[in-house]
Amino acid sequence: MARLIQIWNRLRGSYWFLPTVMSLAAAVCSFVLVAVDGAIGSAWVDAVPWVYRIQADGARGVLSTVAGSMIGVAGVTFSITIAALSYTTSTLGPRLLTNFMNDRGNQITLGTFVATFVYCLLLLRTVQADSGADAAFIPHLSLVFALGLTVASLAVLIYFIHHITESLHVSNVVGNVARDLDAALDDYTAEAETAAEHGPARLPAGFDDVALAVTADDHGYIQNLGFTSLVRAAARHDLVLRLERAPGDFVADGQTLLRAWPAARVDADLAAALRNSYALGRQRTQTQDIGFLVNELVEIAARALSPGINDPYTAMGCLDWLAAALIRLARQDIAPRHRFDADGRLRLWVPPFDFHTLADAVFDQLRPYFAGDRNAALHMLEHIGAIGAFLDDDSPRRRLREQADALREAAVAAATSRRDTAALEQAHRRARRRLAPPRANAATDGA
Repeated sequence: MARLIQIWNRLRGSYWFLPTVMSLAAAVCSFVLVAVDGAIGSAWVDAVPWVYRIQADGARGVLSTVAGSMIGVAGVTFSITIAALSYTTSTLGPRLLTNFMNDRGNQITLGTFVATFVYCLLLLRTVQADSGADAAFIPHLSLVFALGLTVASLAVLIYFIHHITESLHVSNVVGNVARDLDAALDDYTAEAETAAEHGPARLPAGFDDVALAVTADDHGYIQNLGFTSLVRAAARHDLVLRLERAPGDFVADGQTLLRAWPAARVDADLAAALRNSYALGRQRTQTQDIGFLVNELVEIAARALSPGINDPYTAMGCLDWLAAALIRLARQDIAPRHRFDADGRLRLWVPPFDFHTLADAVFDQLRPYFAGDRNAALHMLEHIGAIGAFLDDDSPRRRLREQADALREAAVAAATSRRDTAALEQAHRRARRRLAPPRANAATDGA
């Protein structure tokens, strides 16, 4: 099942799949409309004032012009898209290539042009002039539809020019990745809420001593994981599974994917079935992988602060969206996504993804780049302190205080003037004050 989902995700995200479907639909439509034209004849044309009769040569000329124009425009559109991809990936990062390939607007644009070309080309062969032996056949209804496709193609071309311009704006690129991150957090929250209904998950005593390691038989990144199939297999054989590798992790041949308890119930066939629940590929994807979306924003921010680009405001914009994700996790107590069977028994233990995990992924990766830029460092300290207003427990507050201290140390070391050092020290003290436990804040306010 995981491999089928992987194949479907590849097809849905490929640049050619939707245009191919639209072209096949246009081909079918041409056959259907020609059959309808043959059944109803051409007498209806005189009753419709905005439809006029046309001769065979005129029909061929219209269809030839439209088909030739559409394939030319499709080539130009493809060239513009490739140029946009080249600019974006060289500036913002090659991992964003997948985002542009998955863009429905680009796929529909190319699909509309190619579908119009295919429709007109197939319709062209049905136009017949009166040759004495064969009666003339001019599919007027099909020609009206061809003109409708032409007008639609012009509208799509105008939309594409606007869309490709907007898609190149860095704020929109960052916002789209952040939107995908928010949707991934929605899915994670829903799964975590379902798992929380079963209460805490405890592995059997001595799990590590007697559990069997199920290892990978190939190399690659985990692109999809069939959680449902793992739970069903575990329930059917009365097993408890613990994931060692999650979507987004890279595994090599022989590395452990999961551990199964008790080991005596796992034979070679069952181990192969558990192994097949993992779908491996050559690159990370955003399917089931929140960390990949976080890394995309981190990469954009890191590139923006590189000497060749030197755009701290783009980096600060990425941090704004990442801080919003942290605030969301801070406001919600998200439980681990452990999986249980119908009887409420633990079947699949899943490594947790919580506030600490996301905070470390954001600040530890961005600190080396933000510390070297005074404005970016101040912006990060401001966000670290602001997140504290949404935290109730002292553990995440303590983690953010450690991040603030680490950033202050690195930024002060990179500062080039006393004024910058003073501003960093002041921002650090403000962040520490906002991250203090609530009682300490109350005492400070009272003093």
